[in-house]
Amino acid sequence: MATSNLELPSSPLDISQFDHTPFYCEENVYLLCKKLCTSGIANAEGSDLFVVFISNEKKQVPLWHQKAGKRADGLVLWDYHAICIQRKKEGNSPHLVWDLDSSLPFPYPLAPYVSESIRPSFQLFPEFQRFFRVVHAPIFLQFFASDRRHMKDSVGNWISQPPAYEPIVAEDGTVHNLNEYMEVHAADMVTDVGVDSVNAVFTQKLGVLVSESQLEEFLSLLS
Repeated sequence: MATSNLELPSSPLDISQFDHTPFYCEENVYLLCKKLCTSGIANAEGSDLFVVFISNEKKQVPLWHQKAGKRADGLVLWDYHAICIQRKKEGNSPHLVWDLDSSLPFPYPLAPYVSESIRPSFQLFPEFQRFFRVVHAPIFLQFFASDRRHMKDSVGNWISQPPAYEPIVAEDGTVHNLNEYMEVHAADMVTDVGVDSVNAVFTQKLGVLVSESQLEEFLSLLS
């Protein structure tokens, strides 16, 4: 499908209105979900939003059309990445991907985003296969926490400058659990994307882990 022929959904919010700190995608997506809720683009409680962490056991995940990419095709090898996917129920409206680090339109329908950014048809070595942790946004907004320790080197210097606002603390007082979201293991992947996995994504703190071949099917069941 040619992207030039896609009828993209409009948004009253420009990408520049969202907080974005380079290399802090987990905090960016946290604030993005909150803004979508308060702006009326998403449900007030975020029930139509899902945070998706993309990673693998080697912490080497290729994604295309990323603003940080040095190549013309925007290829980046992230250790992990986090995006937001919005479930659309009206008619045949596609699910939307909100990726603040992507050079593609913002937001972008799920199918072309997968085709152009994830490129499942591109043959990768096994160690580069990507896994997707899908977490319901209301649960993520309640439990996620990061004190940014992962962005300091061995002597305590910042690898990349942090956001100016205070670190995110979970509602239960937890100060850091980012590692729980970004750590993925093939053994934890669901074997069946049926009813049980759909129920789990609405109840489990860390959501459901699916492969790239399961991602679109799984998200379609959330409609």
